[in-house]
Parts: sequence; structure tokens; C-alpha cells
Amino acid sequence: MPTEFDTAMKNAATNVAKYIEDAATMQVETRYVEIGPGGASDFESSSPVARTIVRLDGDSETILPVRKNQSGALEVDSALFELHQQNVNTAIEYRARILSSLLSTLLPRRGGA
Repeated sequence: MPTEFDTAMKNAATNVAKYIEDAATMQVETRYVEIGPGGASDFESSSPVARTIVRLDGDSETILPVRKNQSGALEVDSALFELHQQNVNTAIEYRARILSSLLSTLLPRRGGA
């Protein structure tokens, strides 16, 4: 019969495995919403303008915001893409800090006390 400690360790291991699985693929989506009369906005009707998926193995996928110019050629909306890239960089840094904290908690320290 498993002890309370065994059950707690199994639950902790399950939670850690789930977090690592979730962290393996990170999706950042930048959305927009039109400002209505009087400044009111309906956030539920927001629309995506850019999306990036970054996998832990280094693979990534980005969907860019583009517009057709007067000649019909596609151009990247640089202001939207810059904002999206800031969101991606923030998410990558956050994931790195969380994974580093998780690893330092799970792995024994080498050398020293």
C-alpha cells in the first residue's frame, strides 16, 4: 500500500512531467481589437494578426502580418511584427527562467555544500 509520501511524490512527478510537456511547445499569438465609439472594445471579438510557435527542440513557425501595397506586392506590417516579436522574446525568456528553476530544484547541486 503506497504511503502518503509515495502518493505526494507520484503527484509531484506527474505535475512536473505535465509542465515539461506543456513547455515543450510554446505558442505566442498577437491579436487586435478595434476601438469602438467612446473607447469601448469587445475583447471577445479580437482577431489574430501574428502567431509564433517555438518548440523546445528549436523548431519554430511564424505567421507574419502582411498587407498588399498599391502595386499588389505583399509587405510585412513592421510595427505589428515588432510588437509580436517583443511578445515572443518575453515568452521565451519566461520559459527559460521557469525551466531553469525547475531543473535547479530537481537536479542535485554538484560540488560545494
